[in-house]
Amino acid sequence: MSQPPEVLIAGAGPAGSSMAALLAAMGHRVLVVDRAVFPRDKACSEYLSPAAVEELEKLGVVADLEAAGAAPLLGTRVFGSKGAQLTGSFDRVALPRPRTRGLAVSRRVLDAHLVQAARAAGAEVREATTVEDLLYQDGAVAGAVLRDAQGQRSVQHARVVVGADGLRSIVARRIGRRRHGPPSRMAFVAHVADVTGLDGHAEMHVGPEGYVGLNQIWAGRREGGTAGSRETESAGPPARQSASTVANVALVVPTRLAAQASGRVNEFFFEQLARLPRVAGRVRLDHMVRPVLVTGPFAAWSGRIVTNGALLIGDAAEFFDPFTGEGIYSALKGAELAAAAVHHALGSGSGILPAWRLEPYRVARRSAFLGKWAIERLVGYGMLLPGLFDRAVHRLETRGMSHTFVGVTADILPARAVLNPWFLARMVL
Repeated sequence: MSQPPEVLIAGAGPAGSSMAALLAAMGHRVLVVDRAVFPRDKACSEYLSPAAVEELEKLGVVADLEAAGAAPLLGTRVFGSKGAQLTGSFDRVALPRPRTRGLAVSRRVLDAHLVQAARAAGAEVREATTVEDLLYQDGAVAGAVLRDAQGQRSVQHARVVVGADGLRSIVARRIGRRRHGPPSRMAFVAHVADVTGLDGHAEMHVGPEGYVGLNQIWAGRREGGTAGSRETESAGPPARQSASTVANVALVVPTRLAAQASGRVNEFFFEQLARLPRVAGRVRLDHMVRPVLVTGPFAAWSGRIVTNGALLIGDAAEFFDPFTGEGIYSALKGAELAAAAVHHALGSGSGILPAWRLEPYRVARRSAFLGKWAIERLVGYGMLLPGLFDRAVHRLETRGMSHTFVGVTADILPARAVLNPWFLARMVL
């Protein structure tokens, strides 16, 4: 950049890269920094609802993801711990949308394409660069202290700093009111070749302590793929080139149980899978194509989303639990809302952006996500009561309500389609 950036974004995941692409396309000077070098792996459910794919279409990356082997996602199946099950399909949702399918794709591929989109839009992306601390001027955030791969520190000023740096966000911790609360859970995520029985629906298997998600993320590269490119490295399995499919296998358990994985992550992972009858035998240790990655604990949220000179998006702002698979959608949608607010604020005056100019983002975010937060907690706490959870799953399936419920968790339908007395009563009574 010939001039200092107006916007400094910490984190080049889906939230950070998409916001950078949107703001750069609007003509703003944007710098994104991330400690990683892309492509890189990330512990994630790697689930893109139809609504999330619509957000990605605005960034022009969907065709490339499909060419790289992203698997079509048709809906979700939920299996309760006492035998109940439901199936919700996106194309059975009453409200029509431009897309009736989602996608499932490795974060190694998705994030690299989004970084590439940010650069193509005009943003500068510095990899292997960490935000060490924030800079302040008269009590407002004025930039950050950066450290590069060689350990060299530099000072970078900006009119607004955006924390898109995930669960352990340094920006969120510095601006304050970062909290962790129940239910405290950890996730163990692997990529496994040729998991049997998957048919395009993601599967959620609830057990006595935690749950397992199965989600096919690679269906073989199509013609016109971009093999060999650093930015678009294949989602395919490096260790099993003969594999026809690769699935994301995510185990989520209470933090107290996760302590048993210390020094024996793989053994713990497969021990827990074996406890679920509908999963046992389908996921094989000798078919693993990526080691188990661990993330957490959940849940975490920030009571201060905007402050003078800074705001938070994505997991840096809030992350409750991965069960509903809305993390990537929330990151993309939140980035879009933040980009609109920052664009408007940057056009008004000069200097550091005060909190009141960023307040429209906080209001828009709450309006967009309040119902989603309620649904996440309804499911997350409901799993703590296995009998009630199974009853609800059974009622949803047998009373023809499962497509609506999955449509809400996939952000196809508004939350009020579930959060109303009639639906909730029929779900449990």
